[in-house]
Amino acid sequence: MAPSSTPDQKRLYILDCDLSHWDSRHGRIISCLADGSDQQDLVTNLHEFPDGIAIDHARGHLYWTNMGTSGFSAADGSIQRCDLSTGANVTTIIPARTGIGALRTPKQLVLAPLSQKLYWCDREGMRVMRANLDGSGVETLVQTGTAPDDAADKSRWCVGVAVDERAGLVYWTQKGPSKGGAGRIFRAPIDAATRTEHFDPARRTDDVECLFDGLPEPIDLELDVGRQLLYWTDRGDPPTGNTLNRAYVGPGMEGGRGEEEKGGGRERQVLAMRFHEAIGLALDEREGVAYVTDLAGGVYRVELPAEGGGGGQGRKEVLIAELGDVTGIALGGGS
Repeated sequence: MAPSSTPDQKRLYILDCDLSHWDSRHGRIISCLADGSDQQDLVTNLHEFPDGIAIDHARGHLYWTNMGTSGFSAADGSIQRCDLSTGANVTTIIPARTGIGALRTPKQLVLAPLSQKLYWCDREGMRVMRANLDGSGVETLVQTGTAPDDAADKSRWCVGVAVDERAGLVYWTQKGPSKGGAGRIFRAPIDAATRTEHFDPARRTDDVECLFDGLPEPIDLELDVGRQLLYWTDRGDPPTGNTLNRAYVGPGMEGGRGEEEKGGGRERQVLAMRFHEAIGLALDEREGVAYVTDLAGGVYRVELPAEGGGGGQGRKEVLIAELGDVTGIALGGGS
C-alpha cells in the first residue's frame, strides 16, 4: 500500500526483521509519519533478516540489506531495493553469491549523495564495503579479518557506518562481544582504496584511526557533517549502554572544542538512556531530532539538546511500542 502523506510530510521507514520467528521469518518494511501515525506495511514477506535501510530521494528508491537465511554462518547476504512511494518493483541489486563480492551479514546501509554510492558494513564478513547504486563495482575498503577463520572473533565485527564525503572519511563501529565493553569506533580515508593498484584492505593500518574504545557495544552511526557531530546507538549494558550518544569528531577533537560544550575531546555525551537493545538511528538535523529503534519493537523520538547545553539529555518520546523485531530506520520526505 502506498503511503498517504503529501511530499512535504516526513516519513519514517522501519525494518522489522521478525527475529522472534526464526523458522517462518516474515520481515517487513513499515512506513509511518514522523509522529508514528499512519502506519502502513510497505513491503512484506522478507525472509532474509533485513537490517540496514537507506533512501535515494532523487530516484525514488528504498534500499535495504539482508543478513541471509543460514543463521549468519554462510555468505548468503544480499542488498535489495524497491520503489519508495509504493514498495513495488522489489529488485535484488547484490544477490547472494560466492567468490569476490560475496556478502555474509550486511548491516547498516547509507547512501553517499555526492559519489552516488552505497556504503555498508558486513558483520561476519568483517568488512566495510561500497558499491554503485545498481549494485555494480562492489569494493572492500576495510577488512578486519578473514572469513570464515576469524568470524568468531566479535572484536572484528563491523556493524555501523557513516560517510563524510566532504572530508573524504568513512566511519564504522566494531561492536565487540555482546555486552562486552570492548566496542570501538574507527575512521579512515575513503580514497585509500584507490591510491595503489594493489591496495589490500586487510593490510591497511597506518591510516585507520580509533576514535573511541572500551564502549559497551556500539551499533549504528549517523554523522552531522556540518557540525562534525557523530551520533551512535549502543546496545550494551546500562548505565552507559542501551543509549544514544554523541561526540564531536572535527578539527581539535582532542579537546580544543571543550567536552561539555561540543561533546569534544574523546568524551561522549549520552543523549538518551534505557532503550531495549538499541539498534537503528536516523537523524533530522533541521529539526534537532533523532529517531532510534530497539529490538523490543520500540521506535523513539529524541529531542537533541543544544550544543553547549551542559551535557544534559534530550527528551525521549515513545512513538511506537512493540512494533516487532525492529532494526534499521530511515527518514524521508519533507522536501
